[in-house]
Amino acid sequence: MGPIPYGMIGGGQGAFIGGVHRTAAAIAGNWQLVAGALSSTPEKARTSGAEIGLPADRTYGSWSEMLEREAALPADRRIEAVAIVTPNYAHAAPAIAALEAGFDVIIDKPLADCVEAARAIADAVAHTGRRIAVTHTYTGYPLVKQARALVASGKFGKVRRVAVKYTQDWLSRAADLENNKQAAWRVDPAQSGDAGAFGDIGTHAANLAEFITGERITRICAELTMLEGRRIDDDGAALFHLSGGGKGTLTASQVLVGDINDLAIDVYCDEAGLHWRQEEPNTLRIGYRDRPTEIWHAGANRAYLDPGILAIQRTPGGHPEGYLEAFANIYRAFGEQLRGAQVPDGEPGFATIADALRGMEFLRASLESSRNGAVWVDLEETKA
Repeated sequence: MGPIPYGMIGGGQGAFIGGVHRTAAAIAGNWQLVAGALSSTPEKARTSGAEIGLPADRTYGSWSEMLEREAALPADRRIEAVAIVTPNYAHAAPAIAALEAGFDVIIDKPLADCVEAARAIADAVAHTGRRIAVTHTYTGYPLVKQARALVASGKFGKVRRVAVKYTQDWLSRAADLENNKQAAWRVDPAQSGDAGAFGDIGTHAANLAEFITGERITRICAELTMLEGRRIDDDGAALFHLSGGGKGTLTASQVLVGDINDLAIDVYCDEAGLHWRQEEPNTLRIGYRDRPTEIWHAGANRAYLDPGILAIQRTPGGHPEGYLEAFANIYRAFGEQLRGAQVPDGEPGFATIADALRGMEFLRASLESSRNGAVWVDLEETKA
């Protein structure tokens, strides 16, 4: 079977993440973009489609038009899946409509702008039987997967503590909001939802902590703040508990001067500490008490890596793979599932609807904690 023909909703002129999705899908090699509704403004949608080479008759003025007209095409011509790369508030409606029209969905995180909308998407997944993937990019990095495998092996004992941070400085000045499309919707509660930085990058940090440890965040005590004149959090920190008994700290900020895009995680087990940083993604440091520190390297010729992890790398060691390739690993894994490949136990290669619902519950509990004076809040158990 050939590549999966897909249509994109959002990601037109001036958008960042749409181009990332398109590039990642191309690198993955098992997807083909054939249609799009790239903007909520029909004229801009058509101009955007022309710029990236979509045929005029499959460049639509709205997502509803795309879904209706594509569903009416013969099975061998229509799209099979939809990529949704809109601001958070515009996730639920097209995702639910796409699922109900018979299309599978790959969607940017967070799943929606609120827990209720996220659950509505999950309900649509359940009653349509369609499949959905959420692009938590950083779980696509080979050494993040290797860290997860090492923790899961039990060779280092139980997880005692996690320290995870995702800090940036691109919103640290008032002028950063001027004529900046990417900033405009992220600092607007009507488009982003109730959470700002915690929704945008805090969800990545929480997802990474759960992914590597294989455990769930069960309780959280958070303080979310914002610069003067802002309406939504741009800085925050939290304490959290893990389902296995370990504890953790999480920081997410877009106003910490000097930090460009610093996602880093430290996982401390009984016998070793694992350390990974997204700005240096091709090395994993493992520290011990009574033996030398180890530096693990990514690369298709690093035979000490797990076979499944070797299989998702494209270059020999010393030829860096990064953000786009990690994103491509998510597209590749989801595409393989859509084509009937057997899904590995416990780690399908992408964030599932259950993972995404936990991310939304993390946001709900963080906001509740902060609004009530940084009290401890239990996360509700969410089921897809």
